[in-house]
Amino acid sequence: MKQAPSYLKNLKQESVVQSVINVLTDAMRNKELKPGDKIPPEPELAASLGIARSSVREAIKILTYLGVLESKRSEGTFVCSGFKESMIDPMVYGIILNQDSFENLMELREMTETGIMRLAILKYDKAEMRTLEGLLEDMRAALDSGEESVDAFFRADNAFHDQISQMGKNPLADKIGRVVRTLTYAMRYETVSAMIRGGRGGELMDAHEKLCGALKNRDLSQLEKIVRDSYFGEALQSKPEK
Repeated sequence: MKQAPSYLKNLKQESVVQSVINVLTDAMRNKELKPGDKIPPEPELAASLGIARSSVREAIKILTYLGVLESKRSEGTFVCSGFKESMIDPMVYGIILNQDSFENLMELREMTETGIMRLAILKYDKAEMRTLEGLLEDMRAALDSGEESVDAFFRADNAFHDQISQMGKNPLADKIGRVVRTLTYAMRYETVSAMIRGGRGGELMDAHEKLCGALKNRDLSQLEKIVRDSYFGEALQSKPEK
């Protein structure tokens, strides 16, 4: 009989599915299972661990959903060879369900946007800067179109920050930046709406022009202040009553 891998051990505890997940992820951390490796078939895993096959199947489903494992028809199940966006999505759902505070989200947003700006300043090329400047013009055109420009401005604003994120040339930072923008979508939309409808759209443009200017000049000296000054949380308190 084929000897089971050393990372497989008989499980006798509660939460058997979680225990299977722990065994497999521990093996990955210890390099007993490496990217591209095929894991043992479900029957072999179940027999080696002394558990029901259904528990192994459920654990594999979860790790596949998280982007850690991938199943190839007729070949088996393998450890993924690289980062997948699906790995980070469960974090988004967890934060949403926990209804995290405004202050915590703003701190997270400032931290990630400052880091992403730093990467972009160090790595961007001229073609990317031209694209960013074009998006800045889109924002200005939306603002000039009148009070009903909120949606158009917000779309251009999101594209502007997505472009900065891509200019950092780090797919992990890019994905985390997009996650944070998803989590703060509602509060950012309310701020943009309050600023434009309150006659303060010029301040929004000034803040984005400073972000663009810091990038263009590769200026890291005032980066944290420039990012912080681009937030207008007080606009939510000063929004005109309907």
